Amino acid sequence: MAVNLTQLIEAMLFASDKPLTVDQLMTMFVEDFTPPQRDEIKAALKELTAAYANRAVNLVEVASGYRFQVRDEFAPWVGRLTEERPQRYSRAMLETLAIIAYRQPITRGDIEDIRGVAVSSQIMKTLQEREWVRVVGHKDVPGRPALFATTRQFLDYFNLKTLDQLPPLAEVRSLEEIGRALELDLQANAADASETMEADPPSSDATLH
Repeated sequence: MAVNLTQLIEAMLFASDKPLTVDQLMTMFVEDFTPPQRDEIKAALKELTAAYANRAVNLVEVASGYRFQVRDEFAPWVGRLTEERPQRYSRAMLETLAIIAYRQPITRGDIEDIRGVAVSSQIMKTLQEREWVRVVGHKDVPGRPALFATTRQFLDYFNLKTLDQLPPLAEVRSLEEIGRALELDLQANAADASETMEADPPSSDATLH
């Protein structure tokens, strides 16, 4: 029986524990006599996206590629399948993450200037352990403080392809508002079976100034 390309890609995405790019999907066919072309794979992904548009599971594209995930409105019920309660994060940590996302690359001192209070080492450690934030360089000033930026892991977790999809800073009324929005996304994503992704360096167009 001939294998349907769309069904085969659907199976690959369901079996994968991380998002897959078009290039990664193409490598699955390198040993085939007549491997599909890039346009054929893109067409299959488009077909799958349409087929799942009104279902409980969607095919979405995030920074690291394509993945299936539970729709946000079903997350509270799906979350009951796991005994582990979603981890809650402090307002200070969420505000710090928001500042990095909007002002990256940025030093810890600059974050403290914006927030008006000191940023604890534990907050920075947690953000790096979650692989949402990484050191991307050092500022050319005395002491050469580390410059922090978000990762593709951050984009994947918040269902973003690029940082351009963040709300325009002019429309954000306060850091507290950003923190609440991030916390809601965290709670919804706790039900996502594809939560854990590999962190990669942000693309060259991922930095906002």
